[in-house]
Amino acid sequence: MPRISPRRAVVPAAAAVSAALVLCSCSPGAGPAGDGARSVAEEPRLVAGLGTAKDSAGPAPAVEGAGRGGTIHVANLRDSSHLDPQKIYAGEAYNTSLLWGRQLTQYQVVDGRAKLVGDLATDTGKPSDGSRTWTYRLKDGISWEDGKPITSRHVKYGIERTFAPGFELGPPYWPQWLTGKQDLAEARKVYGGPEKDGDFKGIETPDDRTIVFHFAKPQSDVPFMAAQSSSSPVRPDKDSGAAYDLKPFATGPYRIVEHKQNRSMTLERNPHWKAETDPIRHQYADAFEFTFEKKELNTAQEILNGRGDGADTVSTKNELPPELYGEATRDPEKKKLVVDGRRGAFTYHLVLRNDRIPDLDVRKAIHYLFPRRQARQALGGPRVGDLATTYSSPAIVGYEKYDTYPVAPTGDIDKAKEYLAKADKPVKTLTYAYESNAANDRLAQVLVEAFGKAGITLVTKGMPLSAFTDQVQRSADPKYDLWMSGNSVDWPTPATGVPYRFDSRRDSLDNDPRYDNPAVDKELDRIAKLGDATDKAKALVALEKNTIMKDVPLVPFLHQRVQQPRGANVGGAFIHPIYGTISPAWLYLKKS
Repeated sequence: MPRISPRRAVVPAAAAVSAALVLCSCSPGAGPAGDGARSVAEEPRLVAGLGTAKDSAGPAPAVEGAGRGGTIHVANLRDSSHLDPQKIYAGEAYNTSLLWGRQLTQYQVVDGRAKLVGDLATDTGKPSDGSRTWTYRLKDGISWEDGKPITSRHVKYGIERTFAPGFELGPPYWPQWLTGKQDLAEARKVYGGPEKDGDFKGIETPDDRTIVFHFAKPQSDVPFMAAQSSSSPVRPDKDSGAAYDLKPFATGPYRIVEHKQNRSMTLERNPHWKAETDPIRHQYADAFEFTFEKKELNTAQEILNGRGDGADTVSTKNELPPELYGEATRDPEKKKLVVDGRRGAFTYHLVLRNDRIPDLDVRKAIHYLFPRRQARQALGGPRVGDLATTYSSPAIVGYEKYDTYPVAPTGDIDKAKEYLAKADKPVKTLTYAYESNAANDRLAQVLVEAFGKAGITLVTKGMPLSAFTDQVQRSADPKYDLWMSGNSVDWPTPATGVPYRFDSRRDSLDNDPRYDNPAVDKELDRIAKLGDATDKAKALVALEKNTIMKDVPLVPFLHQRVQQPRGANVGGAFIHPIYGTISPAWLYLKKS
């Protein structure tokens, strides 16, 4: 399993709390959130459901007012780490790759609401044998950028690549689920990829349009997993190895003409894409021009002021810099150019290393003393997110709002002291590690003051991001008691959240709190065998609510939000309810 993924990612700059991915947004074109921003309770619950074969047919529902033509400019500070579909594992990259890549399933978005539908497939899949076998039928008329048909064998080959060396950073689910091996290295001993081991028998392609997956155990979440980029087809004769990571062969509405890594990328219309087969994407613009490595502040200023190409420009990675937030809020015209929404299913927690803080009363004390409101203010105020009382996001299937140990947003020092006094293993000093920047430095000081009021000396250790990742996130035995961590599921059910974070049999890169409850492990094993995704989701949320969070393995903090700038001429911009960033696949120019 990848170590820094949409499922769990350290958030390096909490003022921009940026790590991108998964499940609810507000409506297109919404302005920035402020003190008057809608809360999770007020904002519509936009959990993705399953669509029908009719929903999957295509074309995509039209974007109101959209016109054709022109070139949309996309200015991002960084290029994507990967474009090879079997290596992509980040929300913004998933989102952008929709321009040129298609998957078995994908999320249709209408008025900000997501619905999972068949993309290359005619529907979201048909299970049999207790959800151990899943069958997909490909649509007629789907083609590569050179006009040749996409076949089931191309889908199979793409998925077989996920077993091969070099694809460790991509999603692990196809190898794990098809072999029944939880450890990816063990899965690759069963099958090592098409180049090493040839044909994989667990995937059948009885004809050009049919693909059948045989899983070792019941897998109820296959339709959602099949929307990941790792489910994209790859044509063997176009598989250029490492070079495919720079310029994959297109199946979507656009094709990559030129890609100068970390400098620029040019996309033009794919003439062989057929809108009538695609219920997801549009082909409004003539072209997309991506530029990279330009400072975020400069890009945002050009967009908000319409300088140069700013009116035709959007950022899909960059967030609105904090320096411009006040200006954008005060100026009604600039406020219209800031797209605000929930960052998918991302949540932000104070992680407690349970093996270093073994006393439940001490962990409860930390829960009570944690000053959520002051901590959020240090990071930028309400615009960075809504205060959380649950581990899981409101954006997942089966979500239930609960508050295990109610406490005021400002904390309750007296209550914290009560629990510290009862503790069998009281503490006087704890260590807090964090990635140092202006916002996180402010947050650390807020925590120092709160812990001090309860009688605990909090020793803070600020460090560069690279050191923080190695010493805290990737270290099997970090020498720190507390840290902040962003978390998201890989699709809109809790199946890739609770079972990974709180299974004591997983290593510290998954179960970073080192939570250890044998009863939870046993229940996770029972839930894993459920063949219905809704039943599984409800059971996982119940386990989270009724058992796990009573043990206080971490302290919920935020359901995160994101603000990104778009030019005055750019229409159709909204925060994608699954991938948590502006999606270019819906954009158009208001004038061209």
